[in-house]
Amino acid sequence: MDIEKKKWEILCSKEDIAARVEELGLQISKDYENKKLFILSLLKGSFIFASDIARSVSVPVKIGFMTTSSYEDKFESKGSVNVLNDITEDIEGYDVLVVDDITDSGITMKYVVEHLKGKRPASVKSCVLLDKPSRRAVDYQADYIGFTIEDKFVVGYGLDYSSYYRNIPYVFAVTDEDR
Repeated sequence: MDIEKKKWEILCSKEDIAARVEELGLQISKDYENKKLFILSLLKGSFIFASDIARSVSVPVKIGFMTTSSYEDKFESKGSVNVLNDITEDIEGYDVLVVDDITDSGITMKYVVEHLKGKRPASVKSCVLLDKPSRRAVDYQADYIGFTIEDKFVVGYGLDYSSYYRNIPYVFAVTDEDR
């Protein structure tokens, strides 16, 4: 698929994302007041969203990164998760908020949460920009959700296609229609 030749349907505008990040930041700040918050960004897709969330919270925060892989191609999860780069910081006693770009099958987030619980944090919750519940393969629900979307192939604001388009400031769906 050459997405340059397809029409793009904007699902979440730059303004919609900014407003929702602000709302999430206020809620997260309230929920984590007087706690030791550690934001863990799942690379690569969440780096833009995670940085915006981190800047939107008003409580002190530590930030770390973890890289996982569950896709064997651009479109389908292979059903298992590989930790490519584990978190290097000690999170024992911290309230960890895992930030990801999208919860689709739920396999990655469920795995990461269970993996992190073995590191003895005070708590582990998740925050995702996009939730696609129609694709859920496991029982998992994110604690904080930016937008719930239909089952569409989405790109932009950190989400990629062949490692491109992460820098687009909005989220778009690639349609079947030619431009």
